[in-house]
Amino acid sequence: MKLVPTLAWTLSGEAPSALDARLLPLLAGVRKHASLTGAAAAIGMPYRSAWALIRAWQARLGTALVRLERGRGAALAPLGEQLLRTDEVAAQHLERVVDNWTVELSVTGTLARRKRLRIAASHDLALARVRDSITPSTGLDVDFQFLGSIESLDHYARRKADLAGCHVPAGSGGAEARAVMLARFRSGRDALIGFIEREQGFIVQRGNPHRLRGFADIARKRLRFVNRQRGSGTRVLVDLLLRDSRVEPAQITGYRNEEFTHVATAATVASGGADAAFGLRAAAAQFGLGFVPVLREHYVLVWRRQRLQDRAVVALRAVLQSTETAALVRSLAGYRLWHAGEIVPLSLLAQTGNRSRARRIASLPRVAAK
Repeated sequence: MKLVPTLAWTLSGEAPSALDARLLPLLAGVRKHASLTGAAAAIGMPYRSAWALIRAWQARLGTALVRLERGRGAALAPLGEQLLRTDEVAAQHLERVVDNWTVELSVTGTLARRKRLRIAASHDLALARVRDSITPSTGLDVDFQFLGSIESLDHYARRKADLAGCHVPAGSGGAEARAVMLARFRSGRDALIGFIEREQGFIVQRGNPHRLRGFADIARKRLRFVNRQRGSGTRVLVDLLLRDSRVEPAQITGYRNEEFTHVATAATVASGGADAAFGLRAAAAQFGLGFVPVLREHYVLVWRRQRLQDRAVVALRAVLQSTETAALVRSLAGYRLWHAGEIVPLSLLAQTGNRSRARRIASLPRVAAK
């Protein structure tokens, strides 16, 4: 058991006061439903109470948070949108460092016997839901840190994490990005645990009004792009797709505008902060956005082969194979289980349908074990 810091907002001044905990979920509901009535219903709050809360904080902040228009519903005012986006970014940064600021408590009983598992993983919607579903009954005590795929594998190689999560492109379209990832695995050291297959592509406004099909369109039409951070598997994929399209990063408006999760990039497009992002179909669906599919990829967990019988990994594999996890994955657009909880051979990820390319990938130098 441990004490964990959480994010909270306080209005500074002579008499500081905490932001009402209901306000941000209410603003998020307005963004999603374009209706104060729908936003209030989503958090189980009466309409009159929701409107009173909005008005009270608008008065305290001295500017509008929400704009109501007769016959047109509701929309976030600039300050409301800025507050939501800043909260999302702050939450992402807190998630990256939260393990450094926890206070461990000594307890007895079931919690004390649970095996702690340090996981560094590329951000994934299904894995985040699995993390949130883990209870004491699973026998697991999991410390999660969402990083990029490359950074997660580096943490694992340096033993700063027990297990790494990363995604590997499937099919001929992702061969070079797949080679980058496969080069970081060592078959003698690493066992790969299957999890899911998911779909990546361009996240665009609903209906794809700019008729976007690739990075060449983004450059030619001068569309605004929001990128993933350096070190993420998706960033590696973006850079290789740009090269294949013969588009220079400098030609992409917003190439250096980085976010740390798929949800954050989709939120940026949904708020009008960008015209396009590259990410998950499920993230686009979460915000009611359009999606242009590009490729599918496998998400795997990497564990040291000599420790396959450890109680922690046995318990984690059982969680991945559970009916609860299957239900979580089914609820996400563009997702399906892929050998969940099973040990999969490296050759299964390297298959491309092209033998010469597969041999070239298999011959890539491996990162030395640490």
